[in-house]
Amino acid sequence: MSNTLKVYILALVSFLVGTSEYIIAGILDKIAGSLDISLVAAGQLITVFSLVYALCTPVSMALTVRWERRRLILFSLALFAVANMLAFVLPGYGWFLAARVLMALGAGVVVVTALSLAAKISEPGRQASSIATVVMGFTASLIIGVPLGRMIAAVYDWKWVFGGIGLLALLAVIVIHRSIPATDGDAPIPLRQQLGLLRNPRIAMGLAVSFFWLGGYSITYTYISPYLLTITGMSEQTLSAALLAFGIASLVGSKLGGYSADRWGVLPTLLSGMLVHTVMLVLLALAASHWILVFPLLILWSLSAWSSGPAQQYNLVTLAPESSGIMLSLNSSAMQLSMAAGAGIGGMVLNRVSLLSITWIGAAGVAVAVVLLIVSSRLAAPDPETAVKVQQA
Repeated sequence: MSNTLKVYILALVSFLVGTSEYIIAGILDKIAGSLDISLVAAGQLITVFSLVYALCTPVSMALTVRWERRRLILFSLALFAVANMLAFVLPGYGWFLAARVLMALGAGVVVVTALSLAAKISEPGRQASSIATVVMGFTASLIIGVPLGRMIAAVYDWKWVFGGIGLLALLAVIVIHRSIPATDGDAPIPLRQQLGLLRNPRIAMGLAVSFFWLGGYSITYTYISPYLLTITGMSEQTLSAALLAFGIASLVGSKLGGYSADRWGVLPTLLSGMLVHTVMLVLLALAASHWILVFPLLILWSLSAWSSGPAQQYNLVTLAPESSGIMLSLNSSAMQLSMAAGAGIGGMVLNRVSLLSITWIGAAGVAVAVVLLIVSSRLAAPDPETAVKVQQA
């Protein structure tokens, strides 16, 4: 089996993990109705998943840093598969919440290890391309996984979505065991060294940009299905099409953001993307009663929101080029925490104000990210020796 095909297998695993994370937003109303819980309670399934993912993944990776990589991904993928099967067979909200915790514990380690393996088994000079392929698998879950999951939930019970993910994950365990070679672990990076970067004001503010940008996005996206069905009056068929278009736009936006950052610079790309992101969320609220207008606004929202992803990651790496791996790890945790906070805040807004208000609050979150980005860009450039000192700490 060629190394390229092995990388695509890892991308498929990343796709399964991404689908398990994002699918809740696509079927939130189905879960709430089936389990006889409120939309707010259903939304906390995203909060719990993201919190466990963000807080436990760095600790898990630190504890298993010397594990052989294939063994680690097999173990974590098996845990992820079992958790999805438990979500399929166990009744009630409490058991499903517990299954989500186990999913997140396995999912975080699976993604990080898949990225590491992709870089190690790729051909010389193609490490970055291999990593991008695995990331693309995660992004593809928005394009294929979420709308497909919505269609399955509309025809069958929503639990079949998790049963299917569990079966595919078990199949992936077998395929990886037979195809991916044994690979040594990495040298440990002390947590104190990782957190030491936060002493740099520009880095701390850069991570805050990620937090508010994705948090504002998450506030709205978590409740997007009930919003489109209830507020805009979309039909079930139109909703599935909207989620598919949203996913495709996210992929195009990610590519556009990378191209724009290379062509016109990181700061213009981030500012323009986040400003359009903010405006689209406001327009979604203003045009909520006309779903025909909402459809193109959803596409522009996804396009602008996801254009910030690659540019922001590159922006953070340039702040500490000697510690790029640590920066990406910190950014991943910040983004997961923001998704947890966004889902939680969205739930409070829904519970205390109205479903319509989530787009306004989401826009406010992204606007804060814009302000932080402008302030950060005007701060003095970081000491070029900072990253080296942190590395030696």
